[in-house]
Amino acid sequence: MAHKSRILITGGAGFIGTNLAASYLSDGYRVTLLDNLSRPGTINNLQWLRGQFSDALRFIQADVTDGRAVRDAVLDADSVYHFAAQVAVTTSLVDPLSDHRVNTEGTLNVLEAIRNASHKPALVYTSTNKVYGSLNEIPLSKRPSRYEPEDSGLAASGVSERQHLDFHSPYGCSKGSADQYVIDYGRCFNVPTVVFRMSCICGPHQQGTEDQGWVAHFIRRVLAGQPITIYGDGRQVRDVLYVGDLVRAFRLLERPSVAVQHRAFNIGGGPNQTTSVLELLDIVCGLTKCRPMISFAPARVGDQLWYVSDHSRFTEATRWRPTVTISESVQQMISWMTLEQGVNEIAEREPECALH
Repeated sequence: MAHKSRILITGGAGFIGTNLAASYLSDGYRVTLLDNLSRPGTINNLQWLRGQFSDALRFIQADVTDGRAVRDAVLDADSVYHFAAQVAVTTSLVDPLSDHRVNTEGTLNVLEAIRNASHKPALVYTSTNKVYGSLNEIPLSKRPSRYEPEDSGLAASGVSERQHLDFHSPYGCSKGSADQYVIDYGRCFNVPTVVFRMSCICGPHQQGTEDQGWVAHFIRRVLAGQPITIYGDGRQVRDVLYVGDLVRAFRLLERPSVAVQHRAFNIGGGPNQTTSVLELLDIVCGLTKCRPMISFAPARVGDQLWYVSDHSRFTEATRWRPTVTISESVQQMISWMTLEQGVNEIAEREPECALH
């Protein structure tokens, strides 16, 4: 394995980190995970990785706000994937200072560690579509199950990186600030950096809550026969990307080419992989034959009524494109949750859900 790069993943026991780590470890790479294990499911993910790949896996339990721990981890890395973050808009509204410390200052710790390293490892940072704000300036038409842009060209292509930045929440501010730091550190200090502004990602090893990871949250609630609250009218539209397709995109950036360095890319399922909240529930219920009780609550601050990624900039640079449909993604997650999480008591909970 001497010729294999050494990979560092911050937030590496999270959903995306676990999938990327498994991909690299399966190919014989040495992988270091840095994670504070604060999020639900991370301990289970770490145990699974250790059970599968114990010999090549190194784990550091630390927070990205710990500059010394980050510096020590970077010293042994050829490529860094920075996923560690506070991930929910709702949490940022309750505790903006903590959100800033983790997302902005934590990212600066990673950048400074790389800047001061003699070997300057490449950095891939996961930003968010929330850097574009609420997108209220896009005229929308209300369809029976979804919102659609009145501009048919925008509907066909999605939101590109030419969309102006407009941070609309503390979370948008902290992730957006880090997004810009990553790009400009790359330019100023000759570090190979890439930013992914990501839409909705789903797949195995995702827990999902009301505040983040809504696809997984809905699937888990339906499988458990539990009620679901929809914030807004449910016509909000997102593009959805399966985590396996995202991992393929990440793997293309282990050694970023000059064509992609110091640039931000919108990454998601794109115009061919869109769904509304209501439509996603129909897909889940169709596959599980179970429909939960649904209630509605006021829309949340800064929630985009319509966001679809235009990933053409990255596709043109790398030839990457999504391959897994939303229905296939949901089926994969149902299978994983049933087998790995033990959510297999559906038949015993029939009184709590109405069968089709």
